[in-house]
Amino acid sequence: MTTYTIDNSHSDIGFNVRHMVFAKVRGHFTQWTAELAFDPTDPTKSSVEASIDVGSIDTREEKRDGHLKSPDFFDVAKFPKMTFKGKKVESAGSKKYKLTGDLTIRDVTRPVVLDVEELGRGKDPWGNERVAFAAKTAIERSDFGLKWNQALETGGVLVGEKVEIEIDVEAVVKA
Repeated sequence: MTTYTIDNSHSDIGFNVRHMVFAKVRGHFTQWTAELAFDPTDPTKSSVEASIDVGSIDTREEKRDGHLKSPDFFDVAKFPKMTFKGKKVESAGSKKYKLTGDLTIRDVTRPVVLDVEELGRGKDPWGNERVAFAAKTAIERSDFGLKWNQALETGGVLVGEKVEIEIDVEAVVKA
């Protein structure tokens, strides 16, 4: 088992959610940490834990980011961190896995399953061992207490219920 830390300059936690029923708003979190214990000979023995600074949300619109940080959504003053703790890794094909874990947002913890793909492993030009993964999942935001919305005159609501999450990780062997 090898322990890795995330190279944040080559990694991203992104999301998208429907806006006004027909469009999408994309964003990501700029401040987060994670530790990965990866066993390339038996990936099902691997584990991961992550902590995300919710106040680092960035949707490229300052006013919207402020609203997302407010009690209407994440309530960053009360709940500054979002966490993920992996519980189980299952093989889902060649270099593909199902990672089941507990996601906690606003002190509400729910199980989620991420579809994970190992993208590759190798040494960088400085001799550091690296590994890369991509992961996807979707959650219902109301399951975590994120219920604010606004009805539209034309029908539907301003903010979609389903949040699609995409994670790209490059990790380096921990010193």
